[in-house]
Amino acid sequence: MHQKPIRRLWRQARLATLTGTDWGLLEHGALLTEDERIAWVGPVADLPSDLSVDEEHDLGGGLLTPGLVDCHTHLVYGGRRADEAELRLNGVSYEQIARAGGGIRSTVAATRAASEEELLAQAVRRTQVLRQQGVTTLEVKSGYGLSLEAEARCLRVARRLGNETGLSVRTTFLGAHALPPEFEGRPDDYIDAVCTWLPTLHAQGLVDAVDAFCETIGFTPAQTRQVFEAARSLGLPVKLHAEQLSDQGGAALAASFGALSCDHLEHLSPEGIAAMKAAGTVAVLLPGAFYMLRETKLPPVAALREAGVPMAVSTDHNPGTSPALSLPLMAHMACSFFRLTPLEAVRGITVHAARALGLHDRGTLAPGQRADLALWDLEHPNELTYWFGHTPCRCVVVGGEECS
Repeated sequence: MHQKPIRRLWRQARLATLTGTDWGLLEHGALLTEDERIAWVGPVADLPSDLSVDEEHDLGGGLLTPGLVDCHTHLVYGGRRADEAELRLNGVSYEQIARAGGGIRSTVAATRAASEEELLAQAVRRTQVLRQQGVTTLEVKSGYGLSLEAEARCLRVARRLGNETGLSVRTTFLGAHALPPEFEGRPDDYIDAVCTWLPTLHAQGLVDAVDAFCETIGFTPAQTRQVFEAARSLGLPVKLHAEQLSDQGGAALAASFGALSCDHLEHLSPEGIAAMKAAGTVAVLLPGAFYMLRETKLPPVAALREAGVPMAVSTDHNPGTSPALSLPLMAHMACSFFRLTPLEAVRGITVHAARALGLHDRGTLAPGQRADLALWDLEHPNELTYWFGHTPCRCVVVGGEECS
């Protein structure tokens, strides 16, 4: 027998629906949910007088937005790299640190040494901070295991994060992140191994998408193509760490596979922009890494804007180059460093971030969308890119249920 849906009314809030090309503001708004979906959005004055609901929530005049979406994180890993950060700030080069066993390889060693429960406990703490900052959906990449067993462990932890924190979690296999020590000098052999692991991980239900690091210090376009072809044979969508440090033509390559997103993009070419536009690929901007690495070359935001390529913003949370756990802070930085407008930045952590994960059922407040909401002690959504250094998020609602 079909169970009657639970109807909840969320009222007395200013709503930023983000449904059009502007903020979509509704003063004195209300929102009706049925189970995990939004059923109605509008002014409180338009609510039917005979409306029957199971629960009613007075939001006390707060600002209600779609729940935030963090579409690029490396949230599952062992160890920490604060000592390396101090060395860099004291003038030691990243290359020197890497030669001494630091860099990604130090995180790989710590991740391989950690148990699944240890990795989960650490990742839960990080995820809870993101949730306190308004995040309701996030992506988690592997890429710090770099062996079949360790990558599977990290992806299992990512899957478990959703149950532990109440958030929606999408998993991405990033086996082609770096060359592990046991494959030193044999990158082609490692890529062959990555492609053989993928069907196994997919069969275990651990992979929603496939990523790679196409860069002079990562993998070549030809090696990236091989990974993408393996993903395509399994019907898995792809995304790419592209054009962060140099122009490898990775964005155009990824777009030729219909990539969900290309991320970083400081060195993106006009040809790459055109290919992304044609493929409907989202540009994901990562100001945290730009900031921490003291980069000076800006991503071509004006050209992306002119071409109509949607721009998302994410934390890129990772232990080496962006240990950030505040998506609103990243939106602030995207405005300050990359010259996004406040509206572009907020859409970049909601609407476009959801699209970067292939999710079209969230990111706006509209009937039929998931009831993923964030309630803020703010007057206007442009304040999400104004304030920094504090947490104005009062609570989040995931699938119609308040979870913090």
